[in-house]
Amino acid sequence: MPNWEIEKAFFTGSFVHYKDCPEGDKPEYAFIGRSNVGKSSLINMLTKQKKLAKTSGRPGKTQTINYFTIHNQNSDGKAWYLVDLPGYGYAQVSKTQRKKWERFIRDYLVKRTSLQCVMMLVDSRVSPQAIDLEFANWMGELHIPFVIVYTKADKNKPDKLAANIAAFEKAMLETWNTMPQQFVTSATKADGREDVLAFIQEVNGKFVSLQD
Repeated sequence: MPNWEIEKAFFTGSFVHYKDCPEGDKPEYAFIGRSNVGKSSLINMLTKQKKLAKTSGRPGKTQTINYFTIHNQNSDGKAWYLVDLPGYGYAQVSKTQRKKWERFIRDYLVKRTSLQCVMMLVDSRVSPQAIDLEFANWMGELHIPFVIVYTKADKNKPDKLAANIAAFEKAMLETWNTMPQQFVTSATKADGREDVLAFIQEVNGKFVSLQD
């Protein structure tokens, strides 16, 4: 089995402040995107567990920082964290609650030292959304490492998928010199699974724990 293949994955805990999160002795990867981008379905596809992350038709259901511990094949007992963050953008919550989410997400992304990379999810079915571009620019300004993960690729015809990705790249390159690394995925067909997990395992190999 390849060393990126997941052997086991389990829920670790939910937190509302980065200081309450588990010790930073493992590399971690935060998954975030607009509400209803297909984040939970993608997480379940990557881990091959249909109910690991809770899916919902109601945007904004994720309201905490949710940690999952992941063990890969042939990893000598080493593990990493998959972190499910609340979606940004539309959500049927109060302005007060939304501001609270924004604050703890911002604190986590900026201050969490064991965070290796943000997996920024973008819906491949739609044209470039201003909120996605703004979030990418915000991370760039703060030097937060991230990659782009296009979701729901199976919902497009190939030419439409290519056109939407090209449009997003064009929009980003208005403010960026080069594009971050990109992955195209489908939770239904498991497209992109190997590429995403291989990327994570490659970064894992460079992780040096601050606890060592």
